[in-house]
This record gives sequence, C-alpha cells and structure tokens, in this order.
Amino acid sequence: MGLKSINGHIMRGLVIAGANELSKNKQIVDALNVFPVPDGDTGTNMSLTIVSAAREAEKSMSESVSDILNVCAGGALRGARGNSGVILSQLIRGFSKSIGGQSEADVLALSQAFQKAADTAYKAVMKPKEGTILTVAAACADAAQKACLETDDVEEFLEYIINEADGVLLKTTDMLPALKEAGVVDAGGKGLIFILKGAL
Repeated sequence: MGLKSINGHIMRGLVIAGANELSKNKQIVDALNVFPVPDGDTGTNMSLTIVSAAREAEKSMSESVSDILNVCAGGALRGARGNSGVILSQLIRGFSKSIGGQSEADVLALSQAFQKAADTAYKAVMKPKEGTILTVAAACADAAQKACLETDDVEEFLEYIINEADGVLLKTTDMLPALKEAGVVDAGGKGLIFILKGAL
C-alpha cells in the first residue's frame, strides 16, 4: 500500500527533510556556481531560503497541507537570499497557491502544483534563461504531468520526477556557455534536485 496523498503532517516532514538534504550538500552546489556570476553562494543562499521555510513549517501544528505550504511560502519569501533563493521562494509560492485550501494533496493536485510553481518562477524573472533552475523546475512540471497519469503512489510519482529532472539537469551544461566552459551543471538546478531527493 503506497502513499496516495499528502497531509499537513507529511508535508511538514518533506519540507524539513528537503531543507536538511540541501544544507548537507550546500558546498557541492556552491562549487558549481558559475552563472550568472561565479560567486560560489548558490547552495548557501538556497539553503538559507528553504531552512527559513522549514522553520515556519516546524512551528505549525496544522494537519492541512495547504496551511503548511502557506507558512512555508511566507518563510521562504522572508528568508530568500540571492537570485537562486528568490527563485526558490517563487517556486514554493506557486506550489502553495496551487494547493490553496486543500487539506490533502494527491498526485493530480501535486502535478498541478509543480506546474504552477514553474509558471510562477518564470514570471518572477525579468529575462528567464534556459539552462538554469527554471529549466529544471519546468522539467519537474513536465515530468509531474506524465507521472500522475502513470501512478497514484506519491513515492513513485516523486521518483519519476527526480529521475527526469536529473536528466535535464545534465543537459544544462550545454545550454549556457558559462556552464559549458566550466564543465558543470547549473548550481540552482542541482540545489532543487537535492531538496526533492531529501523530500523523497
């Protein structure tokens, strides 16, 4: 019997686990950071942003998934650092908006939330560039649309998304000259995958 839907209690755990995973691996992400400027802080900035969201989740005792996501979105927005952190906070905001008002979310609701997250982040960036965290977020959204038709199991759904998004992350090296020159994948995209892997 797989997990068919996520309530507030489970979502709280997912966000905290995602934040912990990125915090553990933030140096790896920092080391990849060459675009838009090689300042080596993408992992740190994204980690500060998601940890801020997780802290708010920890404080809420709500069993409603939309309540938890709502406080996470507020926490991420207030804790957002740097470009990557701001984009991550917009992903969380879009995800939260999509789930608004629902006490539980099944894979269909989650797939819509992944789409809304990517759309919200793209709109928040003045000149969206492919080969960045946005590309990986869009890959997650595309994979989510396919995955929800194949399975109603949340774990299988997430595994499918991570595998697909990981494949697209590898392609970011060829999408941006700065990444190609350094021979690395996009730092923000890698950070996003760490969060999802932690959640899984």
